[in-house]
Amino acid sequence: MADQEKNRISVEIYGHSYKMVGSESTGHMRLVASIVDDKMREIRVHNPSLDSSKLAVLTAVNTVHELLKLKEQVEKLEEELKKLKG
Repeated sequence: MADQEKNRISVEIYGHSYKMVGSESTGHMRLVASIVDDKMREIRVHNPSLDSSKLAVLTAVNTVHELLKLKEQVEKLEEELKKLKG
């Protein structure tokens, strides 16, 4: 990433402004921020007593859980594809 041009944007997540820097497109970074914001708000509906820090950690835990489940699905699909190819 050091050789690539870095994009810098300001985003809002759960009422707070953050500066994001990355090699992905600004559209991608805005989408990531939007998804994080949506997930925090979704979790907040079911856990209204959580403070922002605990809400952020719970959001991270749920997101990593979803990521691991998707990785498992990809591995299973890759195994099936190998079997089909012979």
